[in-house]
Amino acid sequence: MRKALKKLEGYTARILRDIRRQLEEIPGGPLRERVLDTLVLVGRLLHQGLRSGGKINALHDPELDCISKGKARKRYEFGIKVRLATPIDKGFILSIRALPSNPYDVHTSSEALEQVAILTSIPRNSAVVDRGYPSPI
Repeated sequence: MRKALKKLEGYTARILRDIRRQLEEIPGGPLRERVLDTLVLVGRLLHQGLRSGGKINALHDPELDCISKGKARKRYEFGIKVRLATPIDKGFILSIRALPSNPYDVHTSSEALEQVAILTSIPRNSAVVDRGYPSPI
């Protein structure tokens, strides 16, 4: 696996150098801006260390985070954590929010309850959560 990754890294670095040499031939405009943005991302990807912060996990979506699940079969997932809230008696989604950088679940639950109370004008004192929450709200 390590040998294959080194080989792909070499190919990527070679293509990056080749595109940088031919950059003057690309006319100014949105295409040139896209190429420059991609070159910056690929450069960051090639030079990031094993324990460096702000890692790029995917070039198509650089905002993806590595979320540690702690499960034996699937230890890590890549994505963005999303919090949503619905009332128990109806299936409407009242609150939805993307949470970058994988915050702790308990810290985001009070904000969701507050938003549902504002939207429905009924104060919510309790919530039903999945088994992933470490303690009752």
